Amino acid sequence: MTLRKALACALGAAVCAGLLGTGCTPEPRGTSSQGTPAPGAAPARTAARPLPGVGPALRARVPAAARQAVVVRGTTEDGNRARVVLYERGADHGWRAVAGPWPAHNGLRGWTRDHEAGDLRTPIGVFTLTDAGGRLPAPWAKLPYDEDPDFHAEGTGHFGESLEGSFDYVVAIDYNRVPGTTPLDNTRPLGEEKGGGVWLHVDHDGPTNACVSLSEEHMRVLLRELDPAKKPVVVMGPEAALAE
Repeated sequence: MTLRKALACALGAAVCAGLLGTGCTPEPRGTSSQGTPAPGAAPARTAARPLPGVGPALRARVPAAARQAVVVRGTTEDGNRARVVLYERGADHGWRAVAGPWPAHNGLRGWTRDHEAGDLRTPIGVFTLTDAGGRLPAPWAKLPYDEDPDFHAEGTGHFGESLEGSFDYVVAIDYNRVPGTTPLDNTRPLGEEKGGGVWLHVDHDGPTNACVSLSEEHMRVLLRELDPAKKPVVVMGPEAALAE
């Protein structure tokens, strides 16, 4: 072997050894050293789940501190039947259903964005839930609870059904009322003409004046689950309005 050939072979061997020593071997197709997570690294987080069926307009009105939401989803703007689901929000997974869906009634003439006394429509929107009460005791209720015989319903509803027992359990919806008071408080900050006394209460098998009514069993579940520490709200309206 000539001296020139010997030098070329030695130089080639040195270059190959250097490439192998610094990890420059071709990577298998479809892999990348840049995409390999470090040992012990947390997996990528997925986006927190929003309230199902609730669009950006009403989502923006849900307080950041709220971790419970009662979603009342009506059929149409003029319909008086609805379904109710209780959701809770976790730091990682977002909103998830924890109870329901339950059948419910709302105002006889449906829903409105501008409620007035006597219009027989339920207000659309997001409202806090701070106070409860009823004719019957509820020692397991977490919200402040006013047991009072004045929670007495009598007479008949819009379809002739008896109203007896409708106010055995109620949760006040904070529409045109003073939060932190009994649901029986008649103070109307927006004025009497804007109505008030809008509650979640026991269903009487017919539409309401403006309230949302559920079976007694489901009202008991709500009173057990709604927790003032979780800043509960109600999000309510017909399906199309909720989705906006």
